Amino acid sequence: MQLGELEKQVLKYLWKNAEADVKQVHQAMSQKRQSSLNTVQSAVERLFRKGLLTRRKLGHAFLYQAKVDKEGLISQLIETVTNDFVEKGESSLLAAFSSVSSRMDESELDALERLIEQQRALRKSQ
Repeated sequence: MQLGELEKQVLKYLWKNAEADVKQVHQAMSQKRQSSLNTVQSAVERLFRKGLLTRRKLGHAFLYQAKVDKEGLISQLIETVTNDFVEKGESSLLAAFSSVSSRMDESELDALERLIEQQRALRKSQ
């Protein structure tokens, strides 16, 4: 799944604001970039079709809400990339992850270590 720059901005807005109609999203986006209401509407509709937003009708407008949180989306994107490029048993994913983790500070590495230990504990309990 690929996301355009405007789609990313819409998601960021909806993660901070639980629910909004297209006009509210457009108003927020217009502070950062020049986009027409139709362009924002198209981006919101694409996100809805991609399954990343939910919507409900309120009067003549739809109110949109993020269907997936930031961590969930990042997980989906990583899974898509790894499914496209990494064969089972191949170590390139680990190498890429190691490369990314080399830019982490100590507190981020500690948090990562805790998350790995949580995953190990979950596997043992299953």
